[in-house]
Order: sequence, then structure tokens, then C-alpha cells
Amino acid sequence: MAKKDKYLVGLDIGSTKTCVLIAEVEGEAVKFLALGAAESKGLRKGLIVNLDSTVSSIRRAVEEAESVANVPVEEALVGVAGGHVRGVNSRGGIALGQRPRDIEREDVHRAVDAARNISLPEDREVLHVLPHEFIVDAQNGIRDAVGMVGQRLEVNVHLVTSSIAATQNLVTAANKAGILITDTVLEPLASAESCLTQDERDLGCCLLDIGGGTTELLVFGGGVVRHSSAVAIGGDHFTNDLAVGLRTPIPEAERLKRRHGCAASAFMQGNGAMFAHMLTDIIEPRAVELLSLIHDDLQRAGLDGQIPAGFVLAGGGARLHGLDELAEQSFHLPVRVAEPKGLADLPEQVAQPEYATVVGLVLCGAKTRRSAPQRTGNLVSKLKAMFAGAS
Repeated sequence: MAKKDKYLVGLDIGSTKTCVLIAEVEGEAVKFLALGAAESKGLRKGLIVNLDSTVSSIRRAVEEAESVANVPVEEALVGVAGGHVRGVNSRGGIALGQRPRDIEREDVHRAVDAARNISLPEDREVLHVLPHEFIVDAQNGIRDAVGMVGQRLEVNVHLVTSSIAATQNLVTAANKAGILITDTVLEPLASAESCLTQDERDLGCCLLDIGGGTTELLVFGGGVVRHSSAVAIGGDHFTNDLAVGLRTPIPEAERLKRRHGCAASAFMQGNGAMFAHMLTDIIEPRAVELLSLIHDDLQRAGLDGQIPAGFVLAGGGARLHGLDELAEQSFHLPVRVAEPKGLADLPEQVAQPEYATVVGLVLCGAKTRRSAPQRTGNLVSKLKAMFAGAS
């Protein structure tokens, strides 16, 4: 294994913080080495609004991680999120000939390309193609069609699309910080890699990745992604509400939220001081609004009754006390706070919901590398990795 192939790096450029995680590949295992974090400056709701400030944040996080791991960061996988990301289900197919024949891997790629080929505005691109199932001569529910016999091959997929400019700005910022981006990954998809169990994916669950500017939704069912979207409320909205309501600076409002904040008065620990009740009175309406928007999104997608495994809360916003209990009360479904797993020697302080994405980015990189070591980052390797995750 080449020296640079011995390491994997995840880069999470969030609205609140920028994280860099360095891991070492040891056979089938991936070992945690170091985490670097810096306050994000230059982003709003997942979009870069000041390139130079974003580059500086990346450099600070990289320097911290490099100093601990004693490993230079040369390339990384970067997470993509924000209101510009959208998901849509699509179907495509190809004729295999007049007589039934064996289906080959190239046929699968052609069918997926047909499903991928949807009309998009010039400023948007396909970020992920996530297969649901293959259909061979009207027989559905097929996970891998290679080797089967038929005359027509179709595939249902979930397409994740993003703004070309928004994604390219992330890549440009990383490049200016001296990092080559090897792949771009939807952040909640990365978080799911580190947080969701296979049972949750199979039964049907919804991952809520609560970032600073937005909350990303990712719905699984039958082991595959069924729906992805975002709502325009994140942890920063709670902080801003406190800053306005208490007439206090943003840093102080953030400190108060973390130390005393609660999503609803019903879930305050003990009787609570009068000041804590005052904070909760400000926070609770926003928490209720967030959960209402999530419910409306799932209802529009026809999925509100298809997630019996409930919700998993990731991202820094998942740390708001009582939010999981309020969600459980609102949706009448199980709710838990994410605990990232999958890396050897992962410290307890990193196995927290706010690091779900950066841990997951490294795991996504490891999965893709194992699936197609010579073709990392291309459609073939991504497809193989997605099927491996759904099996």
C-alpha cells in the first residue's frame, strides 16, 4: 500500500465549525488518529459567503489535526450540505435484445446512466446516484441483476443533486488550503454511515442531521435511501433567538444555550431556575417549528408512516437538551441521539453527534476504497459501495 493510501481524511466544513479527521487504514480496520476543529467563518446555511475566511478555518483545523497525528493532510473527502441540496427519485431502463440473455456489469451501468439522465438546470449537478432496486422483465426487488437473464433491465434510484457553484466553492476553498478533494459526499449520508444500524436502515428510519444553518433529512427503508431534503432551521436559529430575546451577544447566547438550554419546559431537569425557564420559553417555539417542518416534509413525501424505527438525531443541534424527548412526543416514534461508531480507537469525546459527519466521511472513503481500489471516486466505485451498504 502506498504511503498516501495508508491514510484517510474527512473534511466537514460546517456553518458553525470546521472539522478535519485523520484515520489510518490497517487491513480491514480504520483507526482514528486525530481530530482538528476550528470555528467556521465565512459560511452561512452551508454556503460559502467569504472564501478567504473559509480557507483560514480549514487551515486551522488541518494544522491541529496534523500536529497530533504527525501526518500531512494532502487529500480528503468533503461533506456537502445546505438548502441547495435536493433529492428526487428516478427510473431508467434499457433493452437487452430481442432474446433473453445474461445481464453483465456494463448493462447495469447503462441502466443506472439512463435513470441518472434527468433534466436539470444548467447550474445543478448530480451528486449521488443511490440505487433502490433493479427490475428484470417486470420482476422487481432485485438487489444485483448481474448474471440474471432477461430482455429488459430497469432500475429505481434516488438522485441527490446540488448547486454546481456551491459544491465547487467547497472544493476551491479546500484546494486553496492545500488539500486535494478526492470525493464529495452528502453530509447526512456520511453521518448515516457512522450512526445508523443495518436494522434501522432495513426497517425504515429518518436521520436528522441538525447543523448550524439547516437540518438535513435522510430517510431509509428496505436498506436504501428513499428520500433526502433539508429544512431551513438549524442550531444557529436557537442561538440567534436567545441573542435577540436576551439582548446578549451571539457567543454568550451560544454558551447559555449549551449550558442551560432545553427544547421544552416539560423536559427541564428538576424544577429549574427562573432564568433557565426564561431560556426555554425562547427556545421551545423554535424547536416546535423545526419538528413541524420535518413532519410536513415527510408527509409531502408520503413517508410519515414508513419509519417505524423512528429518528436518529445527529449534528451539533442534537445536543440541545430535551430535543430528543420533544421529538419522541411529537412523532410518537422512537428517537435517539447519534453516537458515531466504526473507527478503532475512537475517543469518547469524538463519539458525539456533532462529529457524526466527519467520522462518516472517513468510513465512506474506506468503503469506496475497498470496493474499487483502482477507481476511487468514480461512478463504478460509488455504485459498488452503495450496494455493499445496502446488503
